[in-house]
Amino acid sequence: MTSQELDAKYQKNLTAAINKMKKAKVDSTAIKVFANQYQALASGATGIIREDDILPLKNLPKLTDLKVDEKHARSALEKTAVIKLNGGLGTSMGLDKVKTLLPICDGKNFLDIMIEQILDTRRKTNARLPLIFMNSFRTQQDTFDYIEKYPELPVDDLPLDFFQNSNPKLLSEDLAPVVWSDNKELEWNPPGHGDIYPALWGSGILEKLIEQGFEFAFISNGDNLGAVADAKIAGWLSENNIPFAMEVCERSINDRKGGHLAIRKSDERVILRESSQTLSDEMEFFTDETRHRFFNTNNIWVNLKHLHNVLSETEGALELPFIRNVKNVDPSKPNSPEVVQLESAMGAAIEIFAGATAIEVPRARFMPVKTTNELLLMRSDVFEIGKDFIMVQKIRKLPKIELDSRYYKFINDFDKRFKTVPSLKDATSFRVEGEHIFDKPMKITGDAHITD
Repeated sequence: MTSQELDAKYQKNLTAAINKMKKAKVDSTAIKVFANQYQALASGATGIIREDDILPLKNLPKLTDLKVDEKHARSALEKTAVIKLNGGLGTSMGLDKVKTLLPICDGKNFLDIMIEQILDTRRKTNARLPLIFMNSFRTQQDTFDYIEKYPELPVDDLPLDFFQNSNPKLLSEDLAPVVWSDNKELEWNPPGHGDIYPALWGSGILEKLIEQGFEFAFISNGDNLGAVADAKIAGWLSENNIPFAMEVCERSINDRKGGHLAIRKSDERVILRESSQTLSDEMEFFTDETRHRFFNTNNIWVNLKHLHNVLSETEGALELPFIRNVKNVDPSKPNSPEVVQLESAMGAAIEIFAGATAIEVPRARFMPVKTTNELLLMRSDVFEIGKDFIMVQKIRKLPKIELDSRYYKFINDFDKRFKTVPSLKDATSFRVEGEHIFDKPMKITGDAHITD
């Protein structure tokens, strides 16, 4: 097959994918982003970032060392909006509703805690501090039904949410949009949290925030209860005219899978590299926490006017590096057709903005719950909800939790077996093999290993 014939085939399949998106009423900006990524992929681009093309990032400013005028910080916070990524169902934990409804601590779920954090900050600072969710069609109704209990949450006429977009999954063999009659929803994939930029543009939220006097947005994952709007960071952005800043933590041996920052040799820009953008024979460099010291917490601060200027140049289609994610169309069926999911990372925008930077923050600002291992910790006596509704870690070092995935991976199985959560504040590690029912108070100390 000649290259011309190959190009024609891909063009035909791209047209089919675009028509599918139009029929599903996907926003035109998201379609443009998808088309750009598709053309790059079909032309042979891989999205891979080679180790020879980057340098490790050395030292960064620390939040604990920032000197920001208190009045300036308060003024900047008054011009800040909070955006939470809330489109996930937590399918990796077996959830079929929005993940942020999952109970965490003292009978409160993610939504309760993040909303109470916002309301508490408003009371203390008089900042408007709107909370806006980026929902999916599968999470909006559940979220709105629940937050009716917080009638004070809306700010002026700002909407409480906007929608993330969807990409069609592509057959690996020819990049044609997949057809899966068993479950039509599985023909689509979320385009990654990098979709927030075209979604903000296409929804009109970005312009609305600027019109109402907001200058900064603090964006974070809905399942990270440590991500609280910080006046000092907002003031730092304002004082130094920083267009984009990423919160990072220093990597430990347990952070080897998370995306890390580096410096691209060709233009000396700070970039984000994910594991899916790394060659398999270079993973030893990617996972070396002493070489690449800082990982992305996905807590992002952006100057809204700078973002608007950048998006205006491309009509909303921010040119982020794409991620080629290969999966099965039905993840539960390994023999189902192999597909390519085109995605992008929100933090990758750090390379787009001249003057973008990162700031090292304490671990307390990074408390994600991705697995039932982390959920067990959150529900234990290791954490408590503080007076300001911030999750407080009561011990210096968290114990390592390993639960047998055969019996504890999914939330229904987990809740059925952990009827009572053990005390873990004196534990170094807690490993459970086999099926066990925890229905009585138990105190774990040191290294504990429960086996069959």
